[in-house]
Amino acid sequence: MLYLWLKAFHVIAVIAWMAGMLYLPRLFVYHSETPKGSIQSETFKIMERRLLKAIINPAMIVTWVLGLYLVWDGGWYTSGWMHAKFALVLIMSGLHGVYVSRLKDFAADKNTRPAKYYRILNEVPTLLMIGIVILVIVKPF
Repeated sequence: MLYLWLKAFHVIAVIAWMAGMLYLPRLFVYHSETPKGSIQSETFKIMERRLLKAIINPAMIVTWVLGLYLVWDGGWYTSGWMHAKFALVLIMSGLHGVYVSRLKDFAADKNTRPAKYYRILNEVPTLLMIGIVILVIVKPF
């Protein structure tokens, strides 16, 4: 029964992490189109920081902690699909790190990237999520 409860909270954390990973680059798109030092820019800084600190970071931590426990407890660590999923989650975590770096650029008014960069970056978590969900549900290998 504990396994199922932890699995439920893992899924909840994944949903929260993904929501943030999809929303933050969208904020970056709009932020990159505002003048530095403007009221809008300062508002975006607050929104981005709060999203990262209150939702994305905690959700990623819970996702990892519960996910690693579920893999160990369920004996999934020998499964090929789990290795592939783990690789995609590592890439997602790396993307999380890229988002943190971009947020720091915006916070210091040092963003040099155009909105198009952030629009493209916004698609990456969706592609990773599709791969992860297919691996978890279908378990193709």
